[in-house]
Amino acid sequence: MNRLLALFAVLALGGCASATPTVLKNGKQGLSIDCSGAAASWDACYQKAAQACDGGRYDIAGTAGTAPKDSDKTLGADLGNYTSRTVTVVCK
Repeated sequence: MNRLLALFAVLALGGCASATPTVLKNGKQGLSIDCSGAAASWDACYQKAAQACDGGRYDIAGTAGTAPKDSDKTLGADLGNYTSRTVTVVCK
């Protein structure tokens, strides 16, 4: 439990990505990392997962994301229209 709390402290101090503990369908404890937003990227999710897991070792249990539609963009640019990104990982 202490390890899990330390994990969340690292994520909280690390920037825009947020993490939530989750239980997978197979009963394993996982970590859902949300790095949504125009300023974030998939790489930010993976970096947070590496920081959260000892030695940077983790398995990806799933990903989910929604890109903005072209009709949501202003003059072809994504100005404040956020993309959702979530990665669920299991630390090794």
